[in-house]
Amino acid sequence: MDEWFWTIGLGPAFARLRGTGPSGARPPAVADEIPTKIGFRTVDGLRIRSAECGGGAPESILMTSPWPESMYAFAPVWDALARHFHVVAVDLPGFGGSEGREDVMSPRAMGEFLVRFADEAGLGETHLVAPDVGTAAALFAAASRPGRFASVVVGSGGAAVPIQLSGPLAEWVLAPDLDRFRALDPRAVVGAALDTIGGYDLPPEIRDDYLESYEGDRFVESMRYARSYPDELPDLARRLADIETPVLIISGRRDRVVPLANAEFLDARLPNSRHAMVDAGHFVWEEAADEYASMVLDWATGGYRTAAPG
Repeated sequence: MDEWFWTIGLGPAFARLRGTGPSGARPPAVADEIPTKIGFRTVDGLRIRSAECGGGAPESILMTSPWPESMYAFAPVWDALARHFHVVAVDLPGFGGSEGREDVMSPRAMGEFLVRFADEAGLGETHLVAPDVGTAAALFAAASRPGRFASVVVGSGGAAVPIQLSGPLAEWVLAPDLDRFRALDPRAVVGAALDTIGGYDLPPEIRDDYLESYEGDRFVESMRYARSYPDELPDLARRLADIETPVLIISGRRDRVVPLANAEFLDARLPNSRHAMVDAGHFVWEEAADEYASMVLDWATGGYRTAAPG
């Protein structure tokens, strides 16, 4: 890591630093507290923000940031997963606190990045948890590197062909150009999306992180990733039948921007998949955190071995 600090957990407690800088000492073990290391790793020349804990566990869970959020979206599920696995959360290039670059802003290229990140982080047997924009990237990764990931958990992300999106996300993806979006206040756009999170009081520190992550032209530049869907999702659709990696698809029953048609599209074409619906909106990992964590744990601790054919 180029720079890092220790904290307890991954929620608003990330402000309770126990050490700072490259020489910061790991906090002493305290019952019921999960020491977490947060900082930056250089991957493919990009400064990538990540967090990790539970280094003694034999298996890993690699989690990728949703949009327009960051790795702190997993604060509500972090402790539950970290008690059983070595957990790593990463802000994808161009999202959250990670540096971006135009050539990685597409699902296919992001899938290659995920494989590279897992390899360079020294992750062995790994379950890839990649909701939202991570969905297509994770499936491209599974298609291009069979066996690299023990299983994949996706959902709440565009996948269907033809495109099946609604609300502002459809507009972001299908608008003819980005010109009018450049004139908008990115904090207002991101804030409006965050205001749709139901049943979860977003901690102020985390909301601020989301807003700061997309200031300036960061939000408009991050749109390039989703705007590649019309070109890249048809190619992914052709490769789904060849993905042998077990896949769990978790959907919010009341998702107003990514309709269930996307999960159903994947489940019908993936050879080893399971589709689970949760009574939540789009941001399932926060709106139904306990249920989401329980599903991921059940899956990663053995459920993936019995995934029913799609």
